[in-house]
Amino acid sequence: MKKRDDMTFPPEEYERRLSELRQRIEQRHLDAVVISDPENIMYLTDYQTTGYSFFQALVVPLDSEPFMITRALEESNVIARTWVEVTRPYPDTGDAIQMLVDALREFGLSDKRIGYERNSYFFPAYHQDVIHTTLKDGKLLDCFGIVEEGRICKSPVEIALMRKAAKATEAGMLAGMDACCAGATENEIGAAISAGMFRAGGEPPAVMPYVTSGPRSMIGHATWEGRQVQENEHIFLEVGGCFRRYHTAMMRTVVLGKLSSSMQIAQDTMKRALDAVHEIVQPGMTVSDVDNLVRNIISDNTVGARLITRSGYSIGIAFPPSWDEGYIVSLKQGDATVLKPGMTFHIIPWMWAVDGDKTCGISDTIHITEEGCESFFLLERDFVVKPASAQASPCIDLSRARKKSGEKEVEDAGTC
Repeated sequence: MKKRDDMTFPPEEYERRLSELRQRIEQRHLDAVVISDPENIMYLTDYQTTGYSFFQALVVPLDSEPFMITRALEESNVIARTWVEVTRPYPDTGDAIQMLVDALREFGLSDKRIGYERNSYFFPAYHQDVIHTTLKDGKLLDCFGIVEEGRICKSPVEIALMRKAAKATEAGMLAGMDACCAGATENEIGAAISAGMFRAGGEPPAVMPYVTSGPRSMIGHATWEGRQVQENEHIFLEVGGCFRRYHTAMMRTVVLGKLSSSMQIAQDTMKRALDAVHEIVQPGMTVSDVDNLVRNIISDNTVGARLITRSGYSIGIAFPPSWDEGYIVSLKQGDATVLKPGMTFHIIPWMWAVDGDKTCGISDTIHITEEGCESFFLLERDFVVKPASAQASPCIDLSRARKKSGEKEVEDAGTC
């Protein structure tokens, strides 16, 4: 391992991660693992690229130096970013899987017990078929999840880095709320959010912000499509800020005009759910316990709304197409995974179909502490209520949208 001081985390952090992975490799009676998931490769080495649609792999032997298989162009990312010293790049005219097989033979692993991430998005079935038919002497075994066992609980340095992502999230959300007014397009609101995030030090997120207004808020995972916001409508916003590929996310709702009794009930219900999370959630609970806590509060409403999804999911390192780590663990019924300090979740007690035609949300990203849980955010949770008319100033009093915590305060995302 090459020691360097220009990586996201200190060398000792990567040494710990690699050592713990090797302990799990040994426990599974493997001789090496082939890691192809981009989040897992980054977690272990700090390697990242937008070119992960081309095959790439980190091979970690139990007793010898790890090495990487990459497209030739991407070898520069290994050299510039990581501690990895051994690479085997393949040209665009070459065969990536054949390069992997040749490297396994070169380093004496072709007849060993090799783990691979069978469920990785980026190790497709046809690649798996090729390696199974080519590597005849070895034993290939599924090791999906072997890296995620380390990723699920964030270390103190990871928590500190996610706080930087949270600043970008809050700045983007403040800018988006400020841009919401009748006559504005969803695209303009999305542009304001993006500019706010990036000006606050945020980096390209795994998913661009979700912005839907009025009836479009009923469409799951929709985002801006040029629609012009009308008077007396609401705007649903979901922002995921990113820093060094680590994410935090939040939902908020803007209402133009009068806050109806139904939307007031929705706001208060979601706030009550988040308050219960902060009062009750602690290590030792199961994720099913947390889901039941949130779901029971959200379901007890008189405005016809439902929580139609899981109530939260793990969040941390992410590349497109998603910012969540929900495949590692999600807050859902029947899951007996136990909460531990260092786990991080996006809690989403959102409400679908208020009065049958509106979706709104207030969410939080938290980390589990030794005694309970803590938010990454300072931003107030109340809906932002603004004048209905397009002639009214779209600007909001940002000081009223901020929540002080001691001497800390969210910095302005910009000026009107």
